[in-house]
Amino acid sequence: MPATDINPIIPGFAPDPSIIQIDDTFFLVNSTFHVFPGLPIYASKDLISWKHIGNAIHRQSQLSLAKSSTNIWPQDDTEKSLLATGGLYAPTIRHHNDIIYIVCTNIIHTPTSAKDISENFIVSTTDIWSNEWSNPVYFEFQGIDPSIFFDDDGRSYIQGSAAPGPMTKIHLFEVDLKSGKKLSEEKKIWDGTGGIYPEGPHIYKKDGWYYLMISEGGTHEGHMITVARSKDIWGPYEAFEKNPILTAKGTNEYIRYTGHCDVIEDQRGQWWGVCLGVRKKEGRYNMGRETFLTTGSWPKGEWPTLNQVKLNPILDGRELIRAEGTPRLTAEPTVDYLYIRDAVLSHHTLSNDSKTITLTPSKEDLSQWKEPVTFIGKRQRGLEGTASVSMHHVSAPPDAQLEAGLAYYKDEHRYVKLIYSFSTRSFMLQVVNNAKKISRATTHDIGIQEVVDLRVEYTESSLLFSYRVVGLSPWRTLGVVDTLDLMGPDFVGPIIGVFATSQAENLQVPFDNLVVE
Repeated sequence: MPATDINPIIPGFAPDPSIIQIDDTFFLVNSTFHVFPGLPIYASKDLISWKHIGNAIHRQSQLSLAKSSTNIWPQDDTEKSLLATGGLYAPTIRHHNDIIYIVCTNIIHTPTSAKDISENFIVSTTDIWSNEWSNPVYFEFQGIDPSIFFDDDGRSYIQGSAAPGPMTKIHLFEVDLKSGKKLSEEKKIWDGTGGIYPEGPHIYKKDGWYYLMISEGGTHEGHMITVARSKDIWGPYEAFEKNPILTAKGTNEYIRYTGHCDVIEDQRGQWWGVCLGVRKKEGRYNMGRETFLTTGSWPKGEWPTLNQVKLNPILDGRELIRAEGTPRLTAEPTVDYLYIRDAVLSHHTLSNDSKTITLTPSKEDLSQWKEPVTFIGKRQRGLEGTASVSMHHVSAPPDAQLEAGLAYYKDEHRYVKLIYSFSTRSFMLQVVNNAKKISRATTHDIGIQEVVDLRVEYTESSLLFSYRVVGLSPWRTLGVVDTLDLMGPDFVGPIIGVFATSQAENLQVPFDNLVVE
């Protein structure tokens, strides 16, 4: 039987996609904000089945994510507060002369100032399969969402969203990609069509025209893609009279928030767009912003168009079909593990077969961002599915305050933790969403002396947490959480993993077989 559910092509926490094709393979990168490794690289032969092959930010020495806190603004609106996370924003991937480049912004939140710091940088590799990327080359730009354009004369340009804010502008300058040095004045080239947050710009050259494609309207309900063109890269740029060319605004589409698009022509002449979007139903979009595929067209001398994003795109009257049993997304071993900010990696030990994770507890927990936390997890990939792990019993004195367990995590303001206290011999299910003023916990006095299985079963509407002593059944439910409790305008998506905290030194908690669907 065929599987007709193609979208999202990168499910789960996968916003701000950018794409290239090298020979017969497509490569795609996403934003990662406050988690490490950053900027995952996916590869595909057919745009449908993808493999996570590496991460462009894969060494902590490349840059720091220590100040990528999540800000709630405004704090007095429990339904519409934006949760703005720092860290790695909106990368663009491009290739030229056998070098693959990724250009990106690291947003640093400064506690003493309302203004963020934008660290813009370039990383590169000559072998995208190697998972070996350069150290960042920084360049001067007060903005976000940089993109690279290579012109026919060999010049390289960066276009980006200058002075981030509701009415930011699209700027352009020539650059030396090896040194990051500006080779021209920085110039505004387009204001957009009037929507808030003009951002995510990409320049394409076709049929003698420079086309500038951007996102407007913010990354949530008003998100849209607009385009303009000019005969000169410096402008002036003329807006397409039929803008926007992609949006779900004002519709009842299941896939919403569509925007931040990159387009590509395959070897058969078919145009495609990859964009972010959410699957939204009854106010729930608990998978966060994911990567979707749509078809498009770009006749010679005319404007590009993109089709409405659907679960299964249609091409020339034929549905794209993934063969039954073909995995939507696979990963090279261990590349899909995630840590929070500048984690102490030595406190997370994987066995040779990666089946056992041994955690050295941190003193601080997930509720803060200033200090490292001991946590390792994976993105939730299935809208419906199960995550599970086996946790070993550990002997610890009561004053060690040793706690460990399974966490469903977005940021320091939103998480659910299934906690086992080795001191009080009890389970606690804790639900936190500071933006919605949610903070509650239920305790169950259940002592364990052996290995215990922990599990969360998830659907669009609920998270069901349970446990069992290994080898015994049935599973015992510890609580059910409505996914609405974790909803809110944000940038990230759910990560499920294991954690450990303690006030004592030299303790370790082993976990076996962490599985996240």
